[in-house]
Amino acid sequence: MPVVVVAGVAFGLSPWGSPQVALGLGIVLALLGISWRPDLLRSASRGLIQVCVILMGFTIDLHEVARAGLGGAALSAGTIALTFVLGLLLAAAFGVEGKLATLLCSGTAICGGSAVAATGPAIRASDHAISVALASVFILNAVALYAFPPIGTSLKLSQAQFGAWAAVAIHDVSSVVGAAKTYGEAATADATVIKLARVLWIAPVAAVAGWWWRRHDARRSGDPIVRVRWTLLVPWFVGGFVLASVARTLLPGLEPISPQIRQTAKAGMSAALFLIGLNLSIRGIREVGWRALGMAVTLWVVLSVAWLLIVRATIT
Repeated sequence: MPVVVVAGVAFGLSPWGSPQVALGLGIVLALLGISWRPDLLRSASRGLIQVCVILMGFTIDLHEVARAGLGGAALSAGTIALTFVLGLLLAAAFGVEGKLATLLCSGTAICGGSAVAATGPAIRASDHAISVALASVFILNAVALYAFPPIGTSLKLSQAQFGAWAAVAIHDVSSVVGAAKTYGEAATADATVIKLARVLWIAPVAAVAGWWWRRHDARRSGDPIVRVRWTLLVPWFVGGFVLASVARTLLPGLEPISPQIRQTAKAGMSAALFLIGLNLSIRGIREVGWRALGMAVTLWVVLSVAWLLIVRATIT
C-alpha cells in the first residue's frame, strides 16, 4: 500500500497531475479498498493544503485587486453573503450536514476547490465532507467552463458583462480565465481582476467559519469554557496567505517567479487532494448520498441565473 500512496502523490506532483484527476484517482482507489494509514494521510494532506494556501498568496498582487475598486469589493462582499444565506437555506431543505454545507458555500462563493481546501482544515471538517465538496465543485466547474461562453454569445453579452458574470458564477480561477479567454481579451481582464478580489475573501471566510465551528463543537462537547482566541479566529495558514499576498505586492522581485510558485501550489494541492480522496469510504458516501450534489447544483444554478440578470441590468 505505501507504494500506491507514493505513486499517487508523485503523479499529483508531476506535470501531468491536476487537482480533479488526482482527487478522482484517490477516490477510485479508496472505493477499491486500497488505502494506508488513514491518520497519517489525513495529517499529511491537511498540512500540505495549508502550505499550498500560503503559496497561493504569493501569486496575488494586491495592486491588481485594487483595480476592482470599491465597486468590485462591494460586488464580492454582496455576492458572497448572498451565497451563504441561500446555501444554508438549501442545506436545511436538502438535509445536508452543517460543515459540508459550509464547504459547498465557500467553494461556490469564492474560488472553488481552493476555498474548500482552505476552509476544510479551519472548521475541522471530515475527509468525507472535504472530498464530497471538492468533487461537487469540480463537476460544476467543468460544466461552467464549457457552457458559459456559448451562453454569453447567444445572449449577446458584452465583454464587460461576460467577464463579471464568469468571475462571480464560475468556481475556480483557472476556469474563470479559461472561459473568459474564449470570449475576448477585455472579458479576460475584467474577469481576472474581479476574481482575484474574491480570492482574498478566503482569509476572512475561513477565519470566521473556523471560529464559529470551533465554538459550536466546543459547546456540543460540553466544554463550559468557550473563549475567542486569535489562534482560533485566524488559523496560521490563513494569516500566512495574507502576509504572502502583501509580500507579493511589496517585493517586485517575486513577480518573475510567480508562475513557478503558482505551479508548485497547484502540484502540491493535487497531491493533497489525492490523499484526501484516498481517505474516502463507501460509508461516507452513503451518509452524504445525493443531497450534497443536489444542494450544490441548485445553489449554483440559482446563483448563476441571478448574477446573470444582475450583470445584464447593471453593466453595459
